[in-house]
Amino acid sequence: MSVSAPNGPVPRRMLGVYVLNTVSRGMTMTTASTNAATDAVPADPDEKPRAAPLSLDAWKQFVNVAKPYWLGEEKRQAWLLLLLLIVLMLAETKFAVMLNDQAGEMTSALAGKNGDRFWTSVRACLFILAFAVPIYAFYYYMRDRFANHWRRWLTSRFLDSYLKGRKYYALGADKEIDNPDQRISEDINTFTGRSIHFLLIFLGSLMQLVAFSAVLWSISHVLVGVLALYAFIGTVVALYVFGNPLIHLNFWQLRLEADFRFSLMRLRENAESIAFYRGEAQERAHIDGKFAKVIRNYAKLIRKQRSLNLFQRTFSQLTLVLPGVILADGVLSGQLEVGRAIQAAGAFTAVLGAVGVIVDNFESLSRFVAGIDRLQALSTLLLPDPDAPQAAADSLPPRIAMRPGAHLALEALTLYPPQSERVLIKELNLALQPGDALLITGDSGCGKSSLLRAIAGLWDRGSGTIQHPPLEQLFFLPQQPYLQSGTLRSQLIYPSAQSSLSDAELLDILAQVHLPRLAERVGGLDAVHDWEKLLSVGEQQRLAFGRVLVHQPRIVILDEATSALDSANEAALYARLRASGTTLISIAHRAAVLRHHTHVLRLKGEGEWELHEADGYRFDGQAAGTELKQAVAVAVPVPVLVVAAAA
Repeated sequence: MSVSAPNGPVPRRMLGVYVLNTVSRGMTMTTASTNAATDAVPADPDEKPRAAPLSLDAWKQFVNVAKPYWLGEEKRQAWLLLLLLIVLMLAETKFAVMLNDQAGEMTSALAGKNGDRFWTSVRACLFILAFAVPIYAFYYYMRDRFANHWRRWLTSRFLDSYLKGRKYYALGADKEIDNPDQRISEDINTFTGRSIHFLLIFLGSLMQLVAFSAVLWSISHVLVGVLALYAFIGTVVALYVFGNPLIHLNFWQLRLEADFRFSLMRLRENAESIAFYRGEAQERAHIDGKFAKVIRNYAKLIRKQRSLNLFQRTFSQLTLVLPGVILADGVLSGQLEVGRAIQAAGAFTAVLGAVGVIVDNFESLSRFVAGIDRLQALSTLLLPDPDAPQAAADSLPPRIAMRPGAHLALEALTLYPPQSERVLIKELNLALQPGDALLITGDSGCGKSSLLRAIAGLWDRGSGTIQHPPLEQLFFLPQQPYLQSGTLRSQLIYPSAQSSLSDAELLDILAQVHLPRLAERVGGLDAVHDWEKLLSVGEQQRLAFGRVLVHQPRIVILDEATSALDSANEAALYARLRASGTTLISIAHRAAVLRHHTHVLRLKGEGEWELHEADGYRFDGQAAGTELKQAVAVAVPVPVLVVAAAA
């Protein structure tokens, strides 16, 4: 659904004679919502809006987003493109003035029944149009090319920061903003296109004001005074009556449309689970709730736009009457030619369009400002001011320190989940030597997967230190493997884009993970399929083990990575990893995997933990042999698994 109202800008007409009007130039753009990145229920649109009004704050937000392009490495090309557009605009404005003069000339010739004068003016018009039309078309081409160039640069800048340091994960976990994907894909496109659109409109209005004011002043001083007062009143009414409500409603329309789109995307991505549950009624109710909010907000939006359109139409149509009323006495008395009156009317319309540009484009400006606020919020998180972080960092809660080292070690590690003060793990100390295998167990929700996220650097709320080898030497196998769109080869070598392994070596790896006929079955290593639908979860998990054999990391971390495998396949894959000398960290609930590990870390909840040797450990939580360690905040060194303080 489009956010824009059905009615577009009001066209300008000059007493039956149409001219090139540079004020109305621009692109017609509608703001549609795209993918959302969160299913959080948005606040009610009646709440106080976050979007900045048409004010100095909105201008500052615009400058913060736009400045790097105009002052950075792309500044030379940006200013050259802008200069070219200004030259084209100057030429177009000159042609508009010339056509307006010829329109008056033709009218005077017809009124005086002077055929030679009339046809001379017609030939002059055709000559002007022969140059004006190509320049007009080239202007639009260069404007759109400029917007496309700016969008490519700005999108690339945001994507670099979005993917750097796994910020995409942090934004999703902390939920500091909604729908970052929509802001990158849609809001940037709207920002660049509309920025150039309004920049050129304002520059064109300035040129038009200068060009036509001289014509208008030479014909009637009174008309100039009426025009100035009329434009001032119209602009004040537009800003103070329609400004904030339209920005508020457009801001929420963007968000509500995105939430509606995401509810449909969730239905598609979880279609099988919903079908098993026969949850269509619940899903329909959820989707209907999201869509109802879209419709309610849009109804408010179009009611406000109806009033704005009524005001804009009245403001525009009165220009058909005002010049005639003011100039009527001069024309009727014979002091002013009819052609000069036509010129004055055309100049009046052009100058009014220049000084009333905010009124004519107010609806688009309100949508533009709403989008700027969303993009500025994302820019603040992804592209922080280099002068600001130090002051902000002082107020942040303690963070877990990450330190390079020869092996993996946890020193006095205390862990909290994001946006929560619940203690998952308190003062954990351990170190893993090459060839060790640690099994992490405990009740659901005690923090097992959370500990793995901390080791991976995804969660850092807490205190203590994690010492780790280069992250390239750590490989994580989640319970549900990620399969990208691409070939079977790309699934096997992921996350690398290329591999030095031959096809024969890759096929041998598939055989080692008990998928010997997979390549033949799907059409070869370069076959492309929807792998999540084609492969069973068990096959996906074995394919993920194949990735480990491709990359041969020093440490492999498995988060219930064999949950869909039978006992034979599970035992064989664990044995293959242990035989390679890889250090293992596993989360599992099956007693059968215990024999593939040297030690067991049992998380008891509320920050408490126990560390045991694997020999003699039973999954009921009691060790058959001697318990080596039980701690809340006290750590005792143990063999092989070395306490970090002693390492």
